[in-house]
Amino acid sequence: MKTIAQQLNVKEFPFEVKDSQGRTIYYENSKGFWYKYEYDSQGNEIYYETSNGRWRKSEYDSQGKITYLENSDGDIMDKRPTCEGKTVDIDGITYKLVKV
Repeated sequence: MKTIAQQLNVKEFPFEVKDSQGRTIYYENSKGFWYKYEYDSQGNEIYYETSNGRWRKSEYDSQGKITYLENSDGDIMDKRPTCEGKTVDIDGITYKLVKV
């Protein structure tokens, strides 16, 4: 499978693509090694992947603090809030939320 630079017949390296905010979303060197990034609407990195199969995905709270991280090594850090034990009222009836 050809890399993006190979498909575009790029001859000058490093080859880099940036988004409208100036953040790198794709980088490739002359040996064909590449990495790519994805960002959320707040500019937080939510995904990273390399040509050698490594990857990382992340989630953030509204203050930009990381709440979830998972990577290709199988490491997971999960500090996302849960609904367990909270209640919700629907048509005058209160329901307690439980984890399934």
